[in-house]
Amino acid sequence: MKVKNRFVLLMLMLLLFPPQAKATEEITTEVYFYRAGMKILTGVANVATGWIELPKNIILWSDKEESGLVGVSEGVLRGIVHTASRTGSGALDIATFLLPTFPTPTPSLVWDDFSQESEYQGFRMGR
Repeated sequence: MKVKNRFVLLMLMLLLFPPQAKATEEITTEVYFYRAGMKILTGVANVATGWIELPKNIILWSDKEESGLVGVSEGVLRGIVHTASRTGSGALDIATFLLPTFPTPTPSLVWDDFSQESEYQGFRMGR
């Protein structure tokens, strides 16, 4: 019985001091529509051009590796993963464009920085 009373008391105390989250920036109408528009446009572009990750990664990894065979094979494998990731993140951005976050992949479009390997971070509010 003591354990039950302590548990109820603990829960009541937690309700008195709820955790508070504070936004680090104010989302105005202009910011909201800019981000939503950018997110849906980059999402459509990433779904349509996600396949470009395959030749991009073959080129990147061929330049990094001394052996051409190792560079091409690693580039093909990483290219397949990045192609699926960019296409999937584009579809996610299309589905969630009403949330005022930045697009999922970095760089936002595959051709923005062709020498950088892509990264995927979900639901970033700030850069």
